Amino acid sequence: MSVFRTKDVELMIKESKRHGLIKSLGALDITLIGVGVIIGTGIFVLTGVAAAQYAGPGLMLSFVLAGLTVAFVSLAFSELAAMIPIAGSAYTYAYTALGEVVAFMVGWGLVLEYTVGASAVAGGWSAYFTGILASGGFHLPESLTKVPADGGIINLPAVLIALFLMLLLVRGTKESANLNKILVFVKLGAIFIFLFLAGPKINPANWNPFLPYGWQGVATGAAVIFFAYLGIDSIATSAEEAKNPRKDMPIGILASLAICTILYIAVTATLTGTTPYPQLDTAEPVTYVLRNLGYNLGSALVGTGAIAGLTTVLMVMMYAQTRAFFAMSRDGLIPHSLCKLHPKYGSPYLVTILVGIAVAVMSGFTPIHLVAEMCSIGTLFAFFASIIGVMRLRKNKPDWERPFKCPGLYVIGPIALVFCAFVMGNLPAHTWRNFFVWMTIGAIVYFVYGRNHSILGQRKEPEPEK
Repeated sequence: MSVFRTKDVELMIKESKRHGLIKSLGALDITLIGVGVIIGTGIFVLTGVAAAQYAGPGLMLSFVLAGLTVAFVSLAFSELAAMIPIAGSAYTYAYTALGEVVAFMVGWGLVLEYTVGASAVAGGWSAYFTGILASGGFHLPESLTKVPADGGIINLPAVLIALFLMLLLVRGTKESANLNKILVFVKLGAIFIFLFLAGPKINPANWNPFLPYGWQGVATGAAVIFFAYLGIDSIATSAEEAKNPRKDMPIGILASLAICTILYIAVTATLTGTTPYPQLDTAEPVTYVLRNLGYNLGSALVGTGAIAGLTTVLMVMMYAQTRAFFAMSRDGLIPHSLCKLHPKYGSPYLVTILVGIAVAVMSGFTPIHLVAEMCSIGTLFAFFASIIGVMRLRKNKPDWERPFKCPGLYVIGPIALVFCAFVMGNLPAHTWRNFFVWMTIGAIVYFVYGRNHSILGQRKEPEPEK
């Protein structure tokens, strides 16, 4: 049995066309979707830590570098999403273009991405929660709000929010689309309140030195804050619903990236312009700066907006984790029992509990910058594989229908690969060691279990369409 066997994409495409989605999205709709999924943890949580530890005020350039990388990746990614408009994102794309073993490793990387990403979000949620309490004069003991590496015992609020959302997901709680739209504006409102209050207090002297860690710091900062663009693949998956995908997709992608990158740079400029960058080593930099400037009420308002946004992001990531497991178990690559449905609520309760406990433990005891780095490398790995996949399919399957074709793929694709490799190469050595260990475990799981239980591998020959 070949470990590089691929799924019968043509059958999947025909099936998806029978249940096609209504083409109702224009460029503006896609832009708003992009802004909604991108703005979140990065701007509220990582900007301070990344400025303090990696790039200083030069983090503004880090966001430009990361934004360019994401732009190139997303244009190529969108061709796959439009061509294979079915669930599964990077895992499914790899299965169709690169083969089963690559798909498994991409899926395994997505498991890492969502788990550690959710842990980082939970850590940020905790920081803003305790910050709001501090604005009201109520201070929780640091032993219960900091991880051991930062001098505490456990980040208890992070653990509790992860377990609470785990219970909600076990009960089958689903997000409301209208609630999500409201929360997008709540998040944006929080950002603009911060810029309005803190912007006039900027002291340009705080930007000197602009590159305290040199250009290497800018590159490392870009690698770490790549996490700020997590969810960009969600834009690509809207390609099937675009009215005119050839025009609307590139406009929507590039416009949303430009808006978010400008907001990220504006927030970073304000943070580092009002506060010396070494003091920004906190997971709630926005409210921290407002409190230092004497805006306790403004700090509470912005913190409330951040918490609203982060709660949704955390639930989405924990929910997405179960979807990643579902896709892999459906193909027989991991035990199907993990995704057993609850007899009453109809939710995949076992894997949801497993994910919830993992997120709670990681967020309760691991520094936020470490989990953000791991999330970035998992995301970049999935993007790297997807770019190779889209170029391979363009060559091997030139006749397949492509509602959206990446312009200049053989120029943009290699550029995206180089950018991804460059950003990944600037992640710390310990991140690579942890990633190697995780992927080695994944390879063992595949060759011991997945290869032998693969649904695709059990088929003697492709079944004719009925």
